[in-house]
Amino acid sequence: MMENVLEVKGLQVTYHTSGGTLKAVNDVSFTLNKEERLGLVGESGSGKTTLATALMRSVREPGKIDDGEILLDGKDLLQLSDEEMRHARSTEISMIPQGAMNSLNPVMRIQDQMIDTLRDHGVSKSKSEFRKWAEDLLVRVGLPSEVASMYPHELSGGMKQRVAIATGISLQPKVIIADEPTSALDVVVQREVMETLRQAQQDLGAAVVLIGHDMGLMAQFADRIGVMYAGKLVEIASVWDIFEKPQHPYTQLLIASLPSLEEKEVFKGIPGRTPSLLNPPTGCGFHPRCPQAIEQCSQLVPVLQELENRQMVSCHLYDKTPGYDDPTSSSGNEDMNVNGSSNAALQN
Repeated sequence: MMENVLEVKGLQVTYHTSGGTLKAVNDVSFTLNKEERLGLVGESGSGKTTLATALMRSVREPGKIDDGEILLDGKDLLQLSDEEMRHARSTEISMIPQGAMNSLNPVMRIQDQMIDTLRDHGVSKSKSEFRKWAEDLLVRVGLPSEVASMYPHELSGGMKQRVAIATGISLQPKVIIADEPTSALDVVVQREVMETLRQAQQDLGAAVVLIGHDMGLMAQFADRIGVMYAGKLVEIASVWDIFEKPQHPYTQLLIASLPSLEEKEVFKGIPGRTPSLLNPPTGCGFHPRCPQAIEQCSQLVPVLQELENRQMVSCHLYDKTPGYDDPTSSSGNEDMNVNGSSNAALQN
């Protein structure tokens, strides 16, 4: 049996704005096993990045973590003092930010920025020892040691992202959160960066939460995938199950919208628009766009439940109520015509 390193229970992040109250993360629960790679996907505004900042306890005003638990090796991060949480960042849980070019100080040398992380956590070394440490860490992520004395503007986008990875793993955290680490990079550099992250994760024996929307990237990197919609986690399963037999109607449409390399098809999008979180629909947030919606969908909020195949899904189609057809049967997913695109994504 796998051992959990991170357990999130009923996490809720609310933004109190002049236009009203907005629940960006709404009662999200999941577990992360040691050395596991979990991908979180969803459309823009689904709450992925807010969830990432909440895990780091870095939500800023007007946002607030209203409820829930974030258990890292059994210790609730939400109950730590500010000083305890400051120390936990980088040593126990770290974050590789989206857009490394914006996270690096343009007037500081790379080694000085990396060394600041150590000094901030009370590490004491001589100047030469600090420099050697920074150089070794950069070499570890595939960069030449000379990068240590360079400035960010002298580096390419991919090199900056590797510097961010090196900084993120510098204190050997148990959990690494990567928020769209390959955004704004070309596809060749994306693959190189993800291979760097994979190798660093394996060397540390750490677990990774990868935030993104590139399903092809998720198929190649993640062990499990969680699908978010309107602040909620609507499905979570192995990467194979998500691509080959998605259960939630939103996941089915998401997979069906992927282009296929095996056959020529008409491009399919998801009808409708994502809901406003200031005025969300009643019941299931996806029901106004859902082609399989039933009466309960507009009235009751579904709960995340485990199916017989161990997939977790939040959908009334799976409620154990007499008279319902079983949507887990093969015919339901064949109608979505997802197999062509899923096979291509998994094999690339």
